[in-house]
Amino acid sequence: MTLIDTLSPCAAALPMFLGQAQDAPIPVGWLVFGLIVFFAVVIALAVFMSFFRYWIQSVLTGAKIGIFDLVGMSFRKVKPAIIVPSKIMVIQSGIRDPEFSTGALEAHYLAGGNVPLVTRALVAAHKAQNIELTFTKAAAIDLAGRNVLEAVQTSVYPRVIDCPAKGDSRRSLDAVARDGIQLKVRARVTVRSNLQQLIGGATEETIIARVGEGIVSAIGSADDHKVVLENPDLISKAVLARRLDSQTAFEIVSIDIADIDVGDNIGARLRADQAEADTRVARARAEGKRAMAVAKEQENIASIEKSRAELVAAEADVPSAMADSFRSGKLGILDYYKLRNVQADTEMRKSIAAPGKAKNDNQNHMND
Repeated sequence: MTLIDTLSPCAAALPMFLGQAQDAPIPVGWLVFGLIVFFAVVIALAVFMSFFRYWIQSVLTGAKIGIFDLVGMSFRKVKPAIIVPSKIMVIQSGIRDPEFSTGALEAHYLAGGNVPLVTRALVAAHKAQNIELTFTKAAAIDLAGRNVLEAVQTSVYPRVIDCPAKGDSRRSLDAVARDGIQLKVRARVTVRSNLQQLIGGATEETIIARVGEGIVSAIGSADDHKVVLENPDLISKAVLARRLDSQTAFEIVSIDIADIDVGDNIGARLRADQAEADTRVARARAEGKRAMAVAKEQENIASIEKSRAELVAAEADVPSAMADSFRSGKLGILDYYKLRNVQADTEMRKSIAAPGKAKNDNQNHMND
């Protein structure tokens, strides 16, 4: 019932009241006072009728929300249609939280929180019996942008996360055992919400990354890949022992290896690559030594040519020295002929030792 509907009968009866007032004279002061009282009663009645439904609901359910509290909500721009049912839901569920009150609900509403969602989360946590959740904690989670009802539901019904996640470019987690064999693993992680660390705790992406790291580390520490294939639970035990859910919004319940396949022989490939690299290094060293030998040979050839040049220069000085010896009398004609005979004998011996070369020399002399 609206204020206009309430005032309509009163407005219709006002002319009749004024007409009767004209027949029996009434003091003006009393008339004004009566009108003020009349309108005050009408307004109070209209306000009471506007909040009567919520007031009677709170009275019958023990929510303890008075009519003045409802009027104050309208001035504070708080919707009673949200606050009253929410408090009734909590009270009827038997929750006895000293932090929960009408003022706390209004404050959370004015802060931009989702009051019905918070109260539903409180009821769900209370019915679960093993989840401790206060209104202050639930309100803080809601204001932090987390879905507190979904968190409570995840605490009751654990959630399964694929590792790697669905839609990821990688189809499996690849790790190499100590024997060099690659293993491709797909795992499923069962988690439930940790309400105590939901604010500021890492999300499920961190869980996936940590589980992937733990699986790679567990396979990498295995001496033989066959041991991992025979006992996949070794991976789960090793990963769970590392407490990967620390500082996260979830608690890991179990890690199950969904699939494990054998990949490439990475060790053999690495050894082959290492052998190829060693071969290239050896070739480079040999090429360096060959280049040094060639350079040394060229230096020796240059030294020989230099010695030949010096010999030719020295031989060119022999005729001049002989002429000087003839002039000075130090060399006689007989000595000269003896020297010529020795030279001729030497040339003959060389020709006998190398007949082909002598033949070529004779042919060259003939051509000349």
